[in-house]
Amino acid sequence: MNTAEQTLRSAGAETKRLLRPLLIILALMWIIEIADWLLFNGALDGFGIVPRQLVGLRGIIVAPLLHGSFSHLAANTIPFLALGLLVMLRHSRQFAAVSIIIVLVSGLGTWLFAPSYTVHIGASGLIFGYFAFLLVTAFYERSPGAIGLALLVFVFYGGLLWGAMPQGGAISWQGHLFGLVGGGLAAYTVAPRRIRIRIDPD
Repeated sequence: MNTAEQTLRSAGAETKRLLRPLLIILALMWIIEIADWLLFNGALDGFGIVPRQLVGLRGIIVAPLLHGSFSHLAANTIPFLALGLLVMLRHSRQFAAVSIIIVLVSGLGTWLFAPSYTVHIGASGLIFGYFAFLLVTAFYERSPGAIGLALLVFVFYGGLLWGAMPQGGAISWQGHLFGLVGGGLAAYTVAPRRIRIRIDPD
C-alpha cells in the first residue's frame, strides 16, 4: 500500500469516527419521528418549547429531536450532518460543549421571545448555530483553514440567514435567530483567539 492510499484510508477512518455521533443523533431523530407517526399520532410534538410556560422549558432539551413531519426532518438531515461534521473536523473535542451552548441559547431565546400559545420543535436552531459557529470561529482564529472553511460554508449555506428574519407561517424564526446567537457565543467561548487589542499609552 502506497502513502497516498494510506493517507486516504486514514482520512476515511477519521471521517467515519467523527460522523458516528452525528449519525447516532440523527438516527434517534428518525426513530422518534417514526414512533410519533406510528404510535402517538403526532402527540410527541407537544413536548416542544412552549414560550413562557414552565412546562415548556422541557422542550429546550428535547425540541431538537422532534419534528413536525418527515419532510421537516428530511430538510434538516443534510444540513445537520454537513455542518455538524465541519464543526467536528475543526473542533471535535469541543463539539459537545458547542452543541449544548447552542441548544440552550436557541431554546431559551425561543421560550422567552416567541409568541404565546405556540410549540416550537426541530433541529433548525442547532443547524443555524453550527453555521454561525463556523463563521465566528474564523473571525477569532484568523487562520487560513478557518477562513477557507467559513467561506465554503457561507457559499453553500449563506441563505440560512434569511430564515432568521421575522416571517409568518409555521416557521420558528426565533429559534433560528437565537441559534445564530448561540453559535456565536459558543465560538466566543471555545475558539482559539489570535486577535490582540493593542492599547497605546497617551
